[in-house]
Amino acid sequence: METLSALMHGLTIAIQPGNLLFALVGVTLGTAVGVLPGIGPAMTVALLLPITFKMDPGGSLIMFAGIYYGAMYGGSTTSILLNTPGESASIVTALEGNKMARAGRGGPALATAAIGSFVAGTIATALLTVLAPTLAEVAIGFGPEDYFALMVVAFITVSATFGSSRLRGLTSLAIGLTLGLVGIDKLTGQSRLAFGIPDLLDGLEVTTVAVAMFAVGEAMAVAAARARAGDEQVEAIRGSLWMTKEDWRRSWGPWLRGTAFGFPIGALPAGGAEIPTFLSYATEKKISKHPEEFGRGAIEGVAGPEAANNASAAGTLVPLLTLGIPTSATAAIMLAGFQQYNLQPGPLLFVTSADVVWGLIASLFIANFILIVLNLPLVGLWVRLLMIPRPWLYGGILVFATVGVLAAKASLVELALVLLLGLLAFGMRRFDYPIAPVIVGMILGPMAETQLRRALQISNGDAMVLLTSPISATLLVIAVIALFGPMLWARLGWSMKSDED
Repeated sequence: METLSALMHGLTIAIQPGNLLFALVGVTLGTAVGVLPGIGPAMTVALLLPITFKMDPGGSLIMFAGIYYGAMYGGSTTSILLNTPGESASIVTALEGNKMARAGRGGPALATAAIGSFVAGTIATALLTVLAPTLAEVAIGFGPEDYFALMVVAFITVSATFGSSRLRGLTSLAIGLTLGLVGIDKLTGQSRLAFGIPDLLDGLEVTTVAVAMFAVGEAMAVAAARARAGDEQVEAIRGSLWMTKEDWRRSWGPWLRGTAFGFPIGALPAGGAEIPTFLSYATEKKISKHPEEFGRGAIEGVAGPEAANNASAAGTLVPLLTLGIPTSATAAIMLAGFQQYNLQPGPLLFVTSADVVWGLIASLFIANFILIVLNLPLVGLWVRLLMIPRPWLYGGILVFATVGVLAAKASLVELALVLLLGLLAFGMRRFDYPIAPVIVGMILGPMAETQLRRALQISNGDAMVLLTSPISATLLVIAVIALFGPMLWARLGWSMKSDED
């Protein structure tokens, strides 16, 4: 009952005209960037961070969440019509969705993606409403050693999941942890990695690093790959946009099963949206009464993964709001958005900033409704967005990124940092190093350092406090298993195969 009362209070905040406008802008922007290949929600939120610096915190966060939800749906449009996922989580949608479009059923494919997004998003947001306060109450009992161990789990799982190898992921994490050290040590007052530059004594701005790594680095990578890219052909929508009774009958089950995959996996550290979409597709293919249609345009192969995709977005917000742990690149940028307004996500957020957090959760229900109302009639508009020449698009992104950083902090040092970090991000993309662990390491690194120092001060320097706490010890064991388990399993499998030979 207390949760329902808090949600109703949040709803009164979310339906204020200004916040409704923020939700509409966020969903519209999110859908647009989801449609455009290569521009994801993380880049969009990073670009908007500098220009929302002095805006209302609640409205800005509502807009960022709308962008996240919108982009998760928008990626399905380009996957279905162009066979080019706008988001990595939409890769599976392209397998069956583009086949449907080529067979003249692009309309039903887009419709089942939109309705599935609405169903999954609504159910997952309701689960977020119920579970988040409970998890926050549990987390209040965490000591500093427990929080440090939790962040170690986040470091390991994020680094192991993103990228093509664990070593590359850990290398990216090390870069982020190093960036987080820049500035004055709060305990000793000594400068670290400032190199005598006064502008660096306050540390690196998260917004500057996020814009450089996601926007500038991505624009450079796209420009470099432009010469190798082939012509992209948009598949025209033929026939009716609406689903038949048979389409509805074959879609509702995958919507619910996709939600069941997406929400819990999205809530796990480094769960993300990619894993549940593949699991959903594999499940639908296995239990389908029409297995012969898979690979030729099965509507279940669009409905299930799209539901899993959007449910995972709400799942990602559970650890972000209750523990302050981002489990995706977009969640990491949203964490930077909270910190921009001196708000620290975690169990106390539900006490110290109840209006903001409950207004944000309530706005997700509204964003879901806006999403389906907006997307079904405006499919034609999103298709036209695909026609924007890539040089114009990414040239505009570079200009917008530069102006945004200078607006937040007019400094030549910031401008130089954007260029240097953009070049670093370009090099990382070129050699297949993931970007998300850099942002996670930079944001959580100083927090992990603070919690570790606090735990050692309380225990008079006894490092065994990390193992004597049951929660901390359990989390550290999970981190070790996450890091070394897959390697040991692969080695064991190789040994068993050798014995059989």
